[in-house]
Amino acid sequence: MIQLIRGFKDILPPESALWQHIERTAIGVFENFGFREIRLPILEQTALFARSIGEDTDIVEKEMYTFPDRKGDLVTLRPEATAGVVRSYIQHKLHAEDPVRKFYTIGPMFRRERPQKGRYRQFYQINAEVFGIASPLMDAQLIYMLMKLFQKLRVKDIAAHINSLGCPACRPEFKSALRVFLSDKTGSLCSDCQKRWMNNPLRVLDCKVPACREALTGAPMLSGHLCPDCRSHFNAVKTWLDELKIGYLVDDRLVRGLDYYTRTTFEIQTGALGAQSAVAGGGRYDGLVKALGGPDIPAVGFAIGFDRLAAILEQEETGHSRRTDVYLAALGEDCRDLAFGWVCTLAGMGILVEMDFESRSLKSQMKRADRSGAAYVLILGENEMKQGLAVLRNLATRIQEEIPLDRLVDTLEQKIKKKQSTD
Repeated sequence: MIQLIRGFKDILPPESALWQHIERTAIGVFENFGFREIRLPILEQTALFARSIGEDTDIVEKEMYTFPDRKGDLVTLRPEATAGVVRSYIQHKLHAEDPVRKFYTIGPMFRRERPQKGRYRQFYQINAEVFGIASPLMDAQLIYMLMKLFQKLRVKDIAAHINSLGCPACRPEFKSALRVFLSDKTGSLCSDCQKRWMNNPLRVLDCKVPACREALTGAPMLSGHLCPDCRSHFNAVKTWLDELKIGYLVDDRLVRGLDYYTRTTFEIQTGALGAQSAVAGGGRYDGLVKALGGPDIPAVGFAIGFDRLAAILEQEETGHSRRTDVYLAALGEDCRDLAFGWVCTLAGMGILVEMDFESRSLKSQMKRADRSGAAYVLILGENEMKQGLAVLRNLATRIQEEIPLDRLVDTLEQKIKKKQSTD
């Protein structure tokens, strides 16, 4: 028997209904804030991710699914979405008419990490990206939008963590100070950080190995090396979060894992998933459009870990699968043929209706109706058909009534839609 590749998963009902609920809710929130959907390919040139994410990152060095195509060109299954959105923004000259654009995208990403609960090699993200706005107001609004989405989804125990990574003018001074500090700590660092600390010391701040985190005690803070413009920008973000009544924690160790971030960076963290605390994260990437060959246009965005968010909501045991409205139990071929026409008509009217196609016994069909969670079961046998009637049973109250066949579709539509409006 052929089975799933390790690190991949099937999303089956009823979990798929929860995923649809998350998608619908996110789309509704995003579009209220002026975002529009962009759909991107999952396969891109490898150079796109090497130039945007950074060649010294774990993603590019170890985790990407990269292979040559038939012409020998290196292509990669996308490990994240932002680089692809930027590539599309530049390639289609979306900045020419109006540089201010707001996009969201939902889909799979691929990284060859060690599989564990909540972390898969094919994982899903919900992304929002904004181009052409340098104002700290947009940073604050994105964090506000994220928190509102999680509140709408009834996610509990969440907190916004924020930091500023500075800019190309002030970050080199901080990197130098951090290198000096780490030069005396190399023996305490993990093997990866021993390779990183000289060329890319910010990667050490992002390391989750306990020994590395302990070694950073007393390390210099980014906040102490910000230039006046970056400090002013970050202060404005905090001021507007206060105005919007969004609680936050300034986290000097928050750097995120990608090279393209500048200035504001943030994560939404939760205590619901143990060590995997971040359920969303993002920040500014003001230099990325230019670095990938476009004009010098600022940008900011975030990504939500779809798998982790779904895992949190599953713990709340909120049911999102739609229950069957009515189950048609038809006895005999003539009754089945008549019922089949009703099933198609009712389904086309927006009513979730099921029936048995194999002419099983009434007892068997009633069991299937119960398992489907149907609100009603409609029973039609030869005697009922001769009388021009069908029996409609409310499975909650067990109350039965007879419905004339010539008014059956209209009567069912009225009853089901009245029930839907009161549920």
